[in-house]
Amino acid sequence: MNPERTFVIAEAGVNHNGNKNLAHALVEAAAEAGADAVKFQTFSAAKLAAPSAPKAAYQKQNTDSAESQYAMLRKLELPLEWHAPLQAHARQRGIQFLSTAFDLDSLSFLNEMGMPLFKVPSGELTNAPLLWRFARIRKPLILSTGMATLAEVEQGLAIVAHALATDQEPSSIDEVWRHWSQTSSRDRLRGHVTLLHCTSQYPTPFEEVNLRAMDTLASAFGLTVGYSDHTPGTLIPIAAVARGARVIEKHFTLDRSLPGPDHKASLEPSELTRMVEDIRTLEQALGDGIKTPQPSEWDTRQAARQQIVAAREIAANTILVREDLATARCGYGLPPITLWELVGRKANRSFSIGEVIEA
Repeated sequence: MNPERTFVIAEAGVNHNGNKNLAHALVEAAAEAGADAVKFQTFSAAKLAAPSAPKAAYQKQNTDSAESQYAMLRKLELPLEWHAPLQAHARQRGIQFLSTAFDLDSLSFLNEMGMPLFKVPSGELTNAPLLWRFARIRKPLILSTGMATLAEVEQGLAIVAHALATDQEPSSIDEVWRHWSQTSSRDRLRGHVTLLHCTSQYPTPFEEVNLRAMDTLASAFGLTVGYSDHTPGTLIPIAAVARGARVIEKHFTLDRSLPGPDHKASLEPSELTRMVEDIRTLEQALGDGIKTPQPSEWDTRQAARQQIVAAREIAANTILVREDLATARCGYGLPPITLWELVGRKANRSFSIGEVIEA
């Protein structure tokens, strides 16, 4: 990731609905929109959810409420044999192919595919054994923090730091915390881990976004931060970039009316395109933070600023008083800041009303 450019992840997630052609169409749409990466989800439903696991409220609302979470997930698995063609498609279109793993076998499979980085989903931030394995691969990590307390985020970072420092899984959480107490252990995370602020509700109500929590994460841990967005529209991710997000993740779909748990909280392709364009425009507008006249301002600066002129007729050799002097736009002459210094000086010649006063 380029530190000067927001890394935009177009989150296809499970919006392929188990349809290979739809999955490839999502890759194409992400590339057309100008995203840096398209991301799917790799999991085995049997390993991710027990047969009796309930659905979240938004899943019940957007799918068959009588269906179990396991049954829903079974239909949304991304078959392993689809991954390589999707990766090749993404590469051919010039964007990164990413996928989030939800179990160890999926993580190993994705690692063998050569993922450039791994994104840990919010639900797995507190899954210490899996998180440790994510970190042990030593690829850059993006940690999503939806549903988490600040203490849980710190615990997750401590587990990552332990995995970066040792070859063996910890024997206890106390061992993790002993490593975390060392400055060198915490320093390993810088440049390696990005924290995504997130609210895990689909869609997220605007009053629950809490973008200032992204600032809290940056301040608390000194790490790069970003934002994983589930709000309607594109306002909030753009605002997050303005607040310093270096990674934006946003769900998208080809059609919000499609069946499935995430479509209704996703952008359609034209909206995704507009979001990426607005982010790139905003990046230009943010600038370098140095307050100085911009190249296009110099002409306006000359035309808009005033200079010292004679407020009335002034005879040669007159001792100037304050009432002799005024300011007006002239395009050249002495700046107004020197007006007071002219009081008490002798006029070197006569001046008519409005004439530029010379040094």
